[in-house]
Amino acid sequence: MAIKNVVVAGGTGALGTPITNALVQSGFNVTLFTREGSTSTPPAGVTVKQVDYKSVDNLKAALAGQDAVVSVLGSFVIGEQKPLAEAAVASGSTIKRFIPSEFGINTRQTPGSAIGKILGSKTDLVDFLKDAADKNPNFKWTGISNGHFFDWGLRHNSLGLNKETHTATIYDSGNERYQTSNLPFVGKAVAAVLKAADTPADKTANQYIQIASFTPTQNEVLAAVQELAPDVKWEVKHAKSAEVQKDGEERLSKGDFSSFMPLLSVWQFADGAGHAPDIKDPAFGNNVLGLQPENLKVALAAWLGE
Repeated sequence: MAIKNVVVAGGTGALGTPITNALVQSGFNVTLFTREGSTSTPPAGVTVKQVDYKSVDNLKAALAGQDAVVSVLGSFVIGEQKPLAEAAVASGSTIKRFIPSEFGINTRQTPGSAIGKILGSKTDLVDFLKDAADKNPNFKWTGISNGHFFDWGLRHNSLGLNKETHTATIYDSGNERYQTSNLPFVGKAVAAVLKAADTPADKTANQYIQIASFTPTQNEVLAAVQELAPDVKWEVKHAKSAEVQKDGEERLSKGDFSSFMPLLSVWQFADGAGHAPDIKDPAFGNNVLGLQPENLKVALAAWLGE
């Protein structure tokens, strides 16, 4: 591997932990950046450094000897990616690859939309990385979009299924395909990107890729759940995406950022949304990285059995 030493910023959260575990299992030397004063428990097998995410100089010093950075900084502190990126591209930096906290929907498609207003700092950060790579051929970046977090979304009722109340919310016809990934699958994708990075096999340098554990429809997911739990009767509710979108935009105009989840549901599930990647496209991230799709029913059975 041309890249050996990897920093993970935000590596103790719901997504950061499986990413960190995948990197450790793939043989990388992993260092976790944590906020000064953090009491989070890091995964086993990593080095921990406390940093000041607002100080470029502090971050530059902490990045000494590292080859790559994976940012998993959450939405509430996403602005702190900028100093981290500035430190990574600073003169004399050894960082060869920067993977920003793009995990989620494809933000390159969102400018001009309501949800794009919420994700603007992510869009700006990728623009910054693109400019940096143009100016410095030794520095490269890779954006990874994975759509909805499937396993996490099932547990937190953000996919329209609530197993406690046995209710299912279906947007429009329920036949729109959407992009979604289990958290460990995202970790596998990050590891695959960095394994090939800065080698002749590298196909993701300065690229934005989309991955997915699967690209189902809401109706397919509900049918699979009903098959796996035939004795349970699910109450199906229907939502009109146009109404949800209008309400979300009105709330957002008043500074209510809790509108993100409804707007995200419309973005993914609305009839004609068209945001699911073409799994047969050679440029689809799974195909580029050699990742096999996962089994929808296995993921659902695990959730039902929790």
